[in-house]
Amino acid sequence: MRTRPSFERFDEEWARKAMERSPSPKGIDGYLGIRLESFEPGRLVASFPVTDEIVTMIGNIHGGCVTALVDHVLGVVMYPVMPPKSWAATTEFKVNLVAPVSSGVVRAEAEIVSMSARLAVVRVEVTNTFTKPDATEETTRLVALGQGTCTIVAPKG
Repeated sequence: MRTRPSFERFDEEWARKAMERSPSPKGIDGYLGIRLESFEPGRLVASFPVTDEIVTMIGNIHGGCVTALVDHVLGVVMYPVMPPKSWAATTEFKVNLVAPVSSGVVRAEAEIVSMSARLAVVRVEVTNTFTKPDATEETTRLVALGQGTCTIVAPKG
């Protein structure tokens, strides 16, 4: 069984402020209404509600909405554990879309699986919680799996 990496630092204040500021008033995270739900060292949970504005004419959201969530959490999960004033640049990522989304909430759980001074690899599991027509209980199912590499850019000077 794989052990989670340990981190030299975890900036709880940064994580708390980021959660308080979400969803952002601008950017793709603001448009989708991505809310940061929980942070712990190397792990982030974030979600957005499925709204009428993002449901296509065929009744599902575009895979790009789910992919944008994956890309967003790939970087954000790193900020509390990186050196201060560093920033994360997504270098590459892959997303397997495994089920359509048409309502409810889309939730991503991001986990850093490897991190050095310059690179990090992050895995993301995306689920959709919704209520089926004529049902009273919510259903949660896997809708996407992602993995990506981020470059850690040190502050200048």
